[in-house]
Amino acid sequence: MTIPTTEPTVVVAGDTLTWQRSLADYPAGTWTLKYRLINSAGKFDITATASGTDHLISVSSTTSANYTAGDYAWTAWVEKTGERHTVGSGTITVKPNYAALNAGTDSRTSAARIVAQLTAAYETYTESNGLVSEYEIAGRRVKYRSAAEILAQLNFWEARVIKEKKAERIAAGLGGGGKVLVRF
Repeated sequence: MTIPTTEPTVVVAGDTLTWQRSLADYPAGTWTLKYRLINSAGKFDITATASGTDHLISVSSTTSANYTAGDYAWTAWVEKTGERHTVGSGTITVKPNYAALNAGTDSRTSAARIVAQLTAAYETYTESNGLVSEYEIAGRRVKYRSAAEILAQLNFWEARVIKEKKAERIAAGLGGGGKVLVRF
């Protein structure tokens, strides 16, 4: 197996994560390479080990199983006594470990869940024939979105779902699913 030499952009919680960095100005053994991944839900740190003069990053499947799915910002730095230098930053997506999830887990993306909610809202609106657009009881006013506003949001989020599915196809090596026109 060839060890990647760049940070991954997508990982799965519960998988073993491995990559290697070669930093000519900061050789392993003299410098220690560290990573921090962080988002609003949490953070985790990774410390590389030396592999000759390269830095080997390895996270066990047991450790990554505790990673919460989501998008994280990461930063990488090297340090030795009294010195610290940032050597990289980026983003990474941690996907859930579907093998560890229970039945009944909603594995849809947030965009797909929003499409379902908007579709239900539109169905409710059309079932009531759109007769009530707002009402007031005891000084509290409720105003509902119009059919046009719901449909505009639905169109936006459906386009987002299509974009996500296209990205998944490309990542799987299946192409974007668009038509290729050829003239002879």
